[in-house]
This record gives sequence, structure tokens and C-alpha cells, in this order.
Amino acid sequence: MSLQVLWSFLAAHPGKLVNLLALLITCPGGLLLQSARRRASMARESLAVDEGLVDAFDLRVPRYYYILGFSCLAMALLLSWFSTWI
Repeated sequence: MSLQVLWSFLAAHPGKLVNLLALLITCPGGLLLQSARRRASMARESLAVDEGLVDAFDLRVPRYYYILGFSCLAMALLLSWFSTWI
């Protein structure tokens, strides 16, 4: 019985389901951006302390985190806008 109620809710309100999907995509995107910020600040601190070169890996990883994080947030925004048209 409860499965039928759940299915009828999803069938009656598809915009809420799409909005929920957008919310689930937003969370990992925000975590990736936060992680990129943390890695960048740690790289800056190590550069200030060591006065040496930062590894190429330390420079590339935050850039990929930024790309993935912003693409997740953009996809979630588009899904949210799409849910208003449904």
C-alpha cells in the first residue's frame, strides 16, 4: 500500500521529484568546491612556509575540483529551472 501512495505522489508532482534530483546533485558539487578551497589554502600555506615550489599535482587537483563542482551546480540549476516548467 505504501508503495502505491509513493508512486501516486511522484506521478502527481513530477516537479518536486526533479527538484529533489537537483538538490541531490547540488550537495556533491558544493562539497567539491569546499574541498578545492581547502586544498588551495593548504597549498598556499605550504608555499609560504617552505618557500619552495608547489607540486604540479597540488595545482591540477583544485582546478579539476572547481570544474566538477561548478558543473554539478550548473546542472542542478538547469534542473531546478526545468522543474518550474513541468
